[in-house]
Amino acid sequence: MEVGLILEYGWVLLVLVALEGILAADNALVMAIMVRHLPDKKRKKALFYGLAGAFVFRFISLFVISFLLNIWQVQAVGAIYLIFVSGNYLIKKVIFKKEYDEKLEKEENKGSGFWTTVLKVELADIAFAVDSILAAVALAVTLPATNLPKIGGIDGGQFLVILLGGLIGVVIMRFVASYFVRLLKERPGLEIAVFLIVGWIGIKLGVYTLSHPELGIIYDGFPKLLAWKLIFWIVLILISLGGWLLSGNRKESINS
Repeated sequence: MEVGLILEYGWVLLVLVALEGILAADNALVMAIMVRHLPDKKRKKALFYGLAGAFVFRFISLFVISFLLNIWQVQAVGAIYLIFVSGNYLIKKVIFKKEYDEKLEKEENKGSGFWTTVLKVELADIAFAVDSILAAVALAVTLPATNLPKIGGIDGGQFLVILLGGLIGVVIMRFVASYFVRLLKERPGLEIAVFLIVGWIGIKLGVYTLSHPELGIIYDGFPKLLAWKLIFWIVLILISLGGWLLSGNRKESINS
């Protein structure tokens, strides 16, 4: 494998680790909120089921999406879904923040039985798994092809990057999610930045879809052009930096 290829794959994997870290923290935070009304023993059991579900659903999502990815309709649905998830979150969190927080608080205080709670956690896991894998796929599909055999409709190298990203997300959720949850509380703007990035990745997948040979709306080599790649990564880095700098540090502001 050429040095340039290794660097490009390594860079995408690093971005995926960061993105998966925040999404996994979000997933862990949602799980923690959903189960906290349960007694301690049942809460631990529900969290165990939740982590197991996160692991299983990420694998299922990865294999299903990898085998269907070459169908442009699936690409289009994936792009629309990512943009919808991003827009829906931002509208609720930014424009209707007060109503969103009140609704969340009401749902937290309501509480449910053990198996109802587990079901809710697993449904949340499915949503996060699809978000996570689709975002990873959209980042990886324009990477240069390798000599590794194809898995489903994806180049073997691209598949490995997506698989590693998904596994790292689950590991983060299991071992270091508490750090990311704390970081999100200290810098809430990061969460908004992550969902902006999810929307931007959705646009990237949309561009990839429009270049599909069966559609041919834009030049099929456009997603792999250096100029487009530079635009994509520069915008992504600017969103990340903006989320970090503009969110400030809530911990510092409280202490001061």
